[in-house]
Amino acid sequence: MNETREILAIAIFAFTYVLISGRRLKILPLNRPAAALLGTVLMVTAGVLTPEQAYRAVDYNTLVLLLGMMLISAYLSLAGFFDWAAGYILKAAKTPQRLLLYLIVASGALSALLVNDTVCLMLTPLVVAVIVRGRLPLPPYLLALAMSANLGSVATLVGNPQNMIIGSLSQLPFVRFSASLLPVAVVGLAIEYAVLRIGFGKMLRAARIERSEAHARPLDRPLTTITLAALALVFAGFVAGFNLAWTALAGGAFVMVLARRDTHQVLKLVDWHLLVFFAALFVVVEGLNTTGLPDQVYSHLRGVFGATETSQAWNLTWFSVAGSNIFSNVPFVLVAGKWIPNFANPALMWKVLALATTFAGNLTILGSVANIIVVESARGHCEVGFWDYARFGIPITILTTVAGMAILLLLG
Repeated sequence: MNETREILAIAIFAFTYVLISGRRLKILPLNRPAAALLGTVLMVTAGVLTPEQAYRAVDYNTLVLLLGMMLISAYLSLAGFFDWAAGYILKAAKTPQRLLLYLIVASGALSALLVNDTVCLMLTPLVVAVIVRGRLPLPPYLLALAMSANLGSVATLVGNPQNMIIGSLSQLPFVRFSASLLPVAVVGLAIEYAVLRIGFGKMLRAARIERSEAHARPLDRPLTTITLAALALVFAGFVAGFNLAWTALAGGAFVMVLARRDTHQVLKLVDWHLLVFFAALFVVVEGLNTTGLPDQVYSHLRGVFGATETSQAWNLTWFSVAGSNIFSNVPFVLVAGKWIPNFANPALMWKVLALATTFAGNLTILGSVANIIVVESARGHCEVGFWDYARFGIPITILTTVAGMAILLLLG
């Protein structure tokens, strides 16, 4: 690759990243998927990649896995499952503190089973309605929903987009991955609950849950049963070692056949924007990879990471937390994934990368898409400022990352 094309590739990647990471510019008002798509077109137009190379750069396993999990989530939404879950939590909770705990457990568990961004998208309007109906303060519950979705999603290879990419690149067995990361997620959720309960202690003690008979959307039990059965079969397939992507898509197709619903309704609920964003991002990152810059960066950092397994794990952790907040976790994983085979224990380092890039999402309000979804969806009822979030996000990120790494190094 000649020097001019290298410069073009780096410039296009940097330009695309600025558009993705920043707010929409007045001159070029593009959202994240559109910005990534523009970067893809520029990579091919500038001759950095041929059309054939661009097609090959896309990791279709990740896209198919996302699509399959989104279809299952969409059917759960149509069945009123998320409405029912939110209503049940309020009914079961006796105190504001217990409601906080139940919400953290529910958000974390659902995000481990489904994609965290999708869970936040489905649950936020319902949680806001539940909290407003109970006449409770919104901030602690909004933070709990977003942070729990991030923390819980680390437990499986289908919990969040970056874990799906890691699963595809690393080929780690589903059970082996979860055996190490599930305890990390559980401890992380416990730490989050402790910090939020202490931080919002006065507010929660002063609050009282007020019951309301407001109409809740009825649960479609037959459709819920079919969808949950499909989800159980999908996870059985994951545990058995079947291909993650096609197992998830088979589960989605299984529900489509048995649900007897207009599939247009379901397909409208699929986040096609996220799929386009991922596909385009694969191409943009591949354009950067052709320059050899990521390899050069790693060669300069190799000494910093250290030589022992433990030092490499800790240094990769903090480097990943910083990189995920500067470059966003998905692009960071796509670039850093090339470095993992060079470490002393690649299998461990893939798990470290998953933990660090996921927990990094809790650092600030802009740390993950899940945070933005929750805050933006609740904007009409409650404004959560940067510091309102960060004063809890910073200690939770530090504490959960340190505790999680200690557990991961212990379990291997």
